[in-house]
Amino acid sequence: MPVTVSSVLSSLSCLAAIVPAVSAGFAFPDCVSGPLANNSVCDDSLDPLTRAKALVSVLTIQEKINNTGSTSPGVPRLGLPAYTWWQEALHGVASSPGVNFSAKGDYSYATSFPQPVLMGAAFDDELIKAVATVISTEARAFNNDGRAGLDFWTPNINPFRDPRWGRGQETPGEDPFHLSSYVRALIDGLQGGYDPKYKRVVATCKHFVGYDMESWNGNIRYQFDAQINMQDMVEYYMPPFKSCARDSNVGAFMCSYNAVNGVPTCADPWLLDDVLRKHWGWTNEEQWVTSDCDAIQNVFLPHEWASTREEAAALSLIAGTDINCGTYYQNHLPAAYSQGLINESTVDQALIRQYSSLIRLGYFDPAEKQPYRQLNFSHVNTPEAQKLAYQAAVEGIVLLKNDGGLLPLDLRNNKSIALIGDWANATTQMQGNYFGQPPYLRSPLHAAQQLTTVYYATGPGGQGDPTTDHWLPVWDAAAKADIIIYVGGIDNSVESEGMDRHAVAWTGAQLDVIGQLAQYGKPMAVVQMGGGQIDSSPIKHNANISALLWAGYPGQDGGTAIFDILTGRAAPAGRLPITQYPADFVAQVPMTDMTLRPGPNSPGRTYKWYNGTAVYPFGYGLHYANFSVSFGPGDGPLVAAASKNKTKNTDASDNNNKGTGVVHIADLIAACNSSSSSAVSHIENCPALNLPVTIRNTGTNTSSSSASDYVALLFLTGTFGPAPHPARSLVAYTRAHNIAPGDTQTVRLPITLGGLARVDERGNTILYPGAYSLVMLDEEQKEVLAKTEFKLVGSEAVLDRWPQPTASRTPRHKGTGEVGEGYFIGGFGSGSSGMVKQGAR
Repeated sequence: MPVTVSSVLSSLSCLAAIVPAVSAGFAFPDCVSGPLANNSVCDDSLDPLTRAKALVSVLTIQEKINNTGSTSPGVPRLGLPAYTWWQEALHGVASSPGVNFSAKGDYSYATSFPQPVLMGAAFDDELIKAVATVISTEARAFNNDGRAGLDFWTPNINPFRDPRWGRGQETPGEDPFHLSSYVRALIDGLQGGYDPKYKRVVATCKHFVGYDMESWNGNIRYQFDAQINMQDMVEYYMPPFKSCARDSNVGAFMCSYNAVNGVPTCADPWLLDDVLRKHWGWTNEEQWVTSDCDAIQNVFLPHEWASTREEAAALSLIAGTDINCGTYYQNHLPAAYSQGLINESTVDQALIRQYSSLIRLGYFDPAEKQPYRQLNFSHVNTPEAQKLAYQAAVEGIVLLKNDGGLLPLDLRNNKSIALIGDWANATTQMQGNYFGQPPYLRSPLHAAQQLTTVYYATGPGGQGDPTTDHWLPVWDAAAKADIIIYVGGIDNSVESEGMDRHAVAWTGAQLDVIGQLAQYGKPMAVVQMGGGQIDSSPIKHNANISALLWAGYPGQDGGTAIFDILTGRAAPAGRLPITQYPADFVAQVPMTDMTLRPGPNSPGRTYKWYNGTAVYPFGYGLHYANFSVSFGPGDGPLVAAASKNKTKNTDASDNNNKGTGVVHIADLIAACNSSSSSAVSHIENCPALNLPVTIRNTGTNTSSSSASDYVALLFLTGTFGPAPHPARSLVAYTRAHNIAPGDTQTVRLPITLGGLARVDERGNTILYPGAYSLVMLDEEQKEVLAKTEFKLVGSEAVLDRWPQPTASRTPRHKGTGEVGEGYFIGGFGSGSSGMVKQGAR
């Protein structure tokens, strides 16, 4: 059975005795007998804003500026301890400036989950909430031992737009709706709810916005100016961040290295104030923004947005960047203040936001009043956490090919395995990047050796070493074994922070070895590893290779998860969260082209807009079991509005789609506004339709079929709204668990009003008249399994009017006096001058 949030939380119900706040690197303020004891910041009966203002009011301007960096020295005269704002926890408590693992014993490790791109393939938001709950619980335990702060700079929620991006492994995938739903569940788990009295930790949504390139063809992230039209901005790049801020109440944001349409994001008041704080209402808790590390320095050089260092720091602070990861604020704000570029109230605002956040974490409050202050090492890597790390890997693994039903493998009669490839004995490789110290790393080799006789060989060294005399052990292993399994692909040696790929193909050396192994005529499977997809068409079309899995970066129990899938101890049900493009995609569009829709110089991006033929499309994922799917009659404002129009029901009770409906847009809006189920503050979030989906495992108890999970992906199609139109758009998903042969499960998929809308060229979200279809496709994303249709009529309705940047905001880029204009230019393929009129963002 899957590990649930409730089971994770129940394991924490018996808390240990209160842990004293003793630490070499972290300490809580003394609100009992210290200098701050009589300051209102220590009065837990007051609201956080009042308390934060009271603290900031007794600081000198020098003390205030000293504490605007990510490593804050505190204020010794007041007993305000030093504090490090920078901790990482992408898929487990991770090594970072604020996290201190011990050399051995307690706190020498933390649970290491799979990378988000593999967890995204599970399409299981309850799983994500449970994982986040474990991560933040372990983070609190580290904090209570003085080994971490309370603010964690996770998640990376930029969409995985281009398969070459080195950090795509850190994100859940390419679809903005998927990311928005995923991150809402993640923040719930990390922070301990959307509005708790005490947050478990503060999460930080990054990188805001348009950040998805490291270093490609001479274009580097520190100076890249992402040219994004407003339609793509709102439709694709913004939704995960809107989910963070408006819908999930995340505690912090991180602005990015790049500029967007000429303006560095960390110095852009339109992004940080007009959009983030005003339009999305991200002001109710005085939440804060940090720069990416040394991004404030980049505002000066290489962006050349400011003429002096002091101006770069001042413009960023005024725009709304409250914390500088680095030292630029601490070094240059004093002179900016002296020159009148900032006033003290602007500095106060930044500090009030920071300390309000710490107050909501219980930083100034008695330990005995806070359950999280009672966590200790007994709550780290618990048996429940270990099961969850394994479950997360199993749920995400995707079966791409299974010709002839080779899988699950039959290892009876002592059948042996040749396990080959540079991932075959992977340990730290399985963690990807932003990792911590795990309690153990169970490699594929370790897992295989628990099952049968294994002949192991590493195969091509590194990422494609063509030194063939290194391959000799491969042929010996293959000759001896009954079954051949190759485990390879890509890893952090070719995809990582600071390193994008130039190709999305397997290396020639790996394909050479794989092709020769296939000629042995033995049962053979390939396990493709890594975060970014690689073109596996040579494997897909090789008749001598029966099976192909994608297993990403599977974390501490990744080897076990892989072999449990291969042998049928667990059933595959993951779905690709990203498109697997053909290798020639990289020659068709530069990474620097941020557009989504196809055009003269681009085949389009993501499953919505790509007009080529994917090797494996988004949502692809095979099973060992066979399933049928049907829709039941739905309910909600869409149905109510259809009834008012005296038409047939808006949805079909069978897969022949015999029932359709006509709905007036005005009636639908009115039904949303009046529905008791739509107690939401934004009309976009109105649950317009709740659609029941019945899933049946069509195997029998006497067949070879097994119990299996099933991911239900619901897509919207139609030609409504501005052309061109997307091929389809994901609007709802869920994961049904452990459906036995012959059994059925019914899940309900909520479709919001915003899910039915499109975005116009100015970024407005609009509900358009037209014909709409909701469809579920088969596991190969080819055939329609179930479909329901309805028609919206009447006048279009604006659901969200997007704030426009002012036309007067012209980019500077005039040089700095030290460096002339035009010194920093993009490399080949940048394709832009770096400047656009701001009114046309």
